[in-house]
Amino acid sequence: MPERRWTWRQTWRDLLFAHWPVSVKTLRPLVPDELEIQEFDGTSWVGVVPFRMTGVMRRGLPDLPWVSAFPELNVRLYVQKDGKPGVWFLSLDATNRLAVWAARTFFHLPYHHAQMSIRRSGDEYIYASQRAGAELKGRYRPVSEVALATPHSFEHWLTERYCLYAKDRRGTLWRNEVHHFPWPLQRAEADFERNTFFDFHRLPAPRQPAVLHFAERLDVVVWGGEPLAN
Repeated sequence: MPERRWTWRQTWRDLLFAHWPVSVKTLRPLVPDELEIQEFDGTSWVGVVPFRMTGVMRRGLPDLPWVSAFPELNVRLYVQKDGKPGVWFLSLDATNRLAVWAARTFFHLPYHHAQMSIRRSGDEYIYASQRAGAELKGRYRPVSEVALATPHSFEHWLTERYCLYAKDRRGTLWRNEVHHFPWPLQRAEADFERNTFFDFHRLPAPRQPAVLHFAERLDVVVWGGEPLAN
């Protein structure tokens, strides 16, 4: 972990990792040249990740009603720079306008405000997100016991990533460190009635996801960003 103090805390809950294989050639125009797009078993991967956030706040401050908890949805790719694996976000959607503003301002992330909902019905999670040009609607559920990903496995490669990359308006590349315990993963099932996020990002329209994982809860701390030399 970085020697300096982390600055933000948050908890990720009721999360689905839905992944599709997509070639590096297809993804290359969507990622800065300074970042290498990683592959596993000969292909790169796109993740669509619906979940809900709680406990979102700066270090030392209490949770605030209507600020610290909200649904979110990420579309992410897997990259590295200088040998450090991380995540590149194509988009992030949230219901909280303050969180969208803060993430765009302080983390240079492509956040969007959206109408979103997540609710539990039995063992299923029913999820919906909609904004101009991008919609996800479906349901998902865990179907196995919790297990930690084995080092060097595909599940470990997808999920155990401890930084994110972003680019500001001036073209500077940034890295934000994050830290958490290993993901408590479960195999999952999902059915998406509607998914236009691939169309929004001009990617080949997918069928149902190839790989699915669920995680009930993960506590996370985040550091402020560091600018990187090109």
